[in-house]
Amino acid sequence: MEQKIKSSEGIDVDQIGSQVTITINRPDVMNAMTTQMFADFGRICREISKSESVRVVVITGAGGNFCSGADVGGQGSQANSGKKHVHIKNMRQISESVLALNEIPHPVVAKIRGVAAGAGMNLALGCDILIASETARFSEIFARRGLSIDFGGSWLLPRQIGLHRAKELVLLADVIDSAEADRIGLVNRIVAEEELDSTVQDFADRLASGPPIALSMSKKLLNAGITSSLSQSLEAEAQAQSVNFETEDIKEAALAWIEKRSAEFKGF
Repeated sequence: MEQKIKSSEGIDVDQIGSQVTITINRPDVMNAMTTQMFADFGRICREISKSESVRVVVITGAGGNFCSGADVGGQGSQANSGKKHVHIKNMRQISESVLALNEIPHPVVAKIRGVAAGAGMNLALGCDILIASETARFSEIFARRGLSIDFGGSWLLPRQIGLHRAKELVLLADVIDSAEADRIGLVNRIVAEEELDSTVQDFADRLASGPPIALSMSKKLLNAGITSSLSQSLEAEAQAQSVNFETEDIKEAALAWIEKRSAEFKGF
């Protein structure tokens, strides 16, 4: 029997059917994440990747904000501690959580309201679909804290909005509202606050009802296609389709089309 994916301190995990919701839950600090939380987040992502029952993941924050990034309280007093090995160890642990998020084979939806800043903004960018409310505010705030960009932002942001816009956001550390985020292509959708939950649920339902193997392969192809040549992408597509052609889901899709009904994909 498959084990339940466990929550941790500051991170709630809820699964209903094939849908998993990860909620960053430290509303008193706008859901800032500690080093331990980043490690736990990576563990949660790896467990989701191994799960045979999950089809879609939603990541959100509690109390009206998405995530304000890393909890850097006390950082100033630690900066000259001489313990460089501690800093690099912590950053590598954070990097592992970025990779764990990226390697989730299922579609991942970010549900964003309020603040998404620093690592919190890049956490959202690491998802496949970003849906934000009109209250959302985004910032690559690192420079204001004497830091350079992290949590995969140097790789994710330019691919999302282009290199020069990415440089502007990172070097100036401005806060942008939802309208500007929509204008520059940072998010998929901006919706009214009262429509955010229902809109994300609709996306999650649609994704959960899709063919799991085919969707996971399409996600992998798109991610890899950013840095692959055309010939490499074509070969990867051919290999993926050869797997799809052997599944029961492709037979179900054909039968559903003939019978003029919605397909019921099983994931095998």
